Amino acid sequence: MSEMSLLVPPVAFAIVLLAVLAFSAALSRLALRRKGRVEGLAAYACGEDIPSHMMQPDYSQFFPFAFFFTILHVAALMVITVPAATTATFVIAVVYILGAAVALSVLYGK
Repeated sequence: MSEMSLLVPPVAFAIVLLAVLAFSAALSRLALRRKGRVEGLAAYACGEDIPSHMMQPDYSQFFPFAFFFTILHVAALMVITVPAATTATFVIAVVYILGAAVALSVLYGK
C-alpha cells in the first residue's frame, strides 16, 4: 500500500474511526460505574420540587440573534473572499451587502 492511499478520505476516515474506538474502549475501563440499582435521576433543584410548567425554555430572543449572527458572518465571509481584481467582483460584493441589509431589515422590521 502506497503512502498516498492513506490520504484517500474513506481510508483516512476508517483509520481515525478505528483509532477513536480503540481509545474509547481503552478508557472505558477507567470510567466510574455505580453498582446496583440507580435511583434519584431527577434534576437537582436545591432540594425543591421542579414544577413541569417552569421547564419550558423561551427561545423568542435567541432566534433573532442567531439569524443576525449567521447573516452577518456569512456576508462578511463572502465579501472578504471576493477578489478585488475587477469592478464586476466589487459589484458582487456590494450586492451581497445590500442583500444582507435587506435580510436584516426583514428580520427586525415590525
